[in-house]
This record gives sequence, C-alpha cells and structure tokens, in this order.
Amino acid sequence: MKVLKIAILSAVSLFSMNLSAQETVDQEALAADSTKIWTIKGENTFLINQSSFSNWAAGGVNSMAGNLMFNYDFNYKKDKWSWDNKVLAAYGQTFQKETDWRKNDDRFAINSLLGYQAAEKWLYTFFMNFNTQFANGYDYDGTERGDKISAPFAPAYLSFGPGIAYKESDNFKINFSPASARFIMVGAESLRENFDVDPDKFSRNEFGAALDVYYKVGLMENINFENILKLYSNYLQDPQNVDVDYLANLNLQVNKFITVNAAVQLLYDDNVTLIKSDGRDGPGLQVRQILGAGVTYKF
Repeated sequence: MKVLKIAILSAVSLFSMNLSAQETVDQEALAADSTKIWTIKGENTFLINQSSFSNWAAGGVNSMAGNLMFNYDFNYKKDKWSWDNKVLAAYGQTFQKETDWRKNDDRFAINSLLGYQAAEKWLYTFFMNFNTQFANGYDYDGTERGDKISAPFAPAYLSFGPGIAYKESDNFKINFSPASARFIMVGAESLRENFDVDPDKFSRNEFGAALDVYYKVGLMENINFENILKLYSNYLQDPQNVDVDYLANLNLQVNKFITVNAAVQLLYDDNVTLIKSDGRDGPGLQVRQILGAGVTYKF
C-alpha cells in the first residue's frame, strides 16, 4: 500500500506540474504544419562513464560503463483520429576488473494509443503496451555469477484494452482503461515460478484496470524532464495490490550533440519473486538508476 500511495502522489504531482507549466509547451509543436499527418521524432544516445585510479591513497576500483538508448515517437493525426506510438530501447554494460562485464540496463518497450476525439482534449481510446528485454539476467553474489533469473521474452508483458484519455498535447496525456487484459509471458520454463506463472503454462492472464500517464516538461532552456507512469490493478487476484512502473528521464542538452542523461525507474509487482538484501524471497520495490554523459543524435 505504501508503494500505491507513492504512485498516486506521483500522478497528482505530475497533473499539478502540468497546470503550473502551460507556458512551457513545446514551441516546435506549436509551429508544426497542421496539415502534416505523421510526426516522427527520435533520439539515439550513447552514454559512457569511466573511472581510473593509479597510486591513489584513498583507493578506488577502475570501472567503465557504456549504454545505448533509443527513444522514438511516431504520431498520427487526421481529423478526429490520432495514433501515438513510442518505442523505447536500451542496453548497457559495466566493467570492473574484479567482476568483468555485467549488464546494467536492458529494456524494450512499445507504447501505443489509438484515439478518437470525443470532446476538446478528450478521446475514446484503445491502448497497447509491450515490454521485455534483450539478454539474460543473472543473480550475482559478490564476484560470482549465480543463477539465471530472466531472459529475452522471460518475462514479456502485453497489455491492451479500451478506455478514455485526456490529452493536453503530445507532452501531456492520461489514459484510463477500466477493462484491460494483461498477459505475463515467460518462454523459459525454468523461470516461470519467478513470475508466478504455472510451470506447464506459457503465460499468466490477468484482467483489470490500467492507468497510463505521460508528461514531458521543459524545466529550463535545454533541460527536459520526461515522466512515464503505469499502474495496473488485477481484478482477478488481490486488486488492492497495484502494480507500479514509473520511469523518470532528465536530459540536459549541452550542445547539438553532447547530452547529460539521468534516469530512475521504480517497479513494484507483488507477483515477482525477488531475493532481497536480507536473504528472504518475495515481492519488493525494484530500483534502476542510470547517469552519464554522451552523444545524442536527434531527428
């Protein structure tokens, strides 16, 4: 319930920020050609972090990390119809002499929202979300690599359903679906227990309510803050235990190509079994953080 309260407060905060930041609406969007049916935008980013120590009295561990991130938007608008699509992909590795190379980021997501205008800023919608990863994930104990705990399409999440949305702009929209289906698919039989999927089944099927919030704001010149919040309540099992997926991206544009990026992702799913720091198994809050400077190409 504590996680649910945090998620609800986050959604309220995002809505409040939008009301107080109307003057920061993307000027490029306002100047766009109104006759244009498709709007395509993309960012390709390579981040690198490196630290090195030699005869350093305070000590330290040499390390290096590299991350590739892709963030594409494909938006359609004609008459009363709109179709917004976002594709997110990222993969990264970090290296330390004691531990060799290890994965530090791995995600692939497609978010799609088809809408038909019902009133000003309101739409009847049908949404689809898909999430998975590119490579195997392992449980590490110190320098030793332990058991495999995830893999491509293990898990993969697919959600879809009808709903209604409030859309202020491409930078602020809220979609609520009171009747949505969700499939948690795990291709590797040995990993199904980790995600509460029966060993003899490919997926666990859920039916419930979904809330998606997207908000991107310009905090100041060349600094953008992007928020993606997803909540899901399964009517069929413990509907009070809401699944939470919150991603925050902070982007500082130094010049045309150089950027500084920071990302934090919070996940909570009471059907996912984790090995906690105290050695116990069970659900818990998952946290991922990325910070780095690198090269970004936009189109």
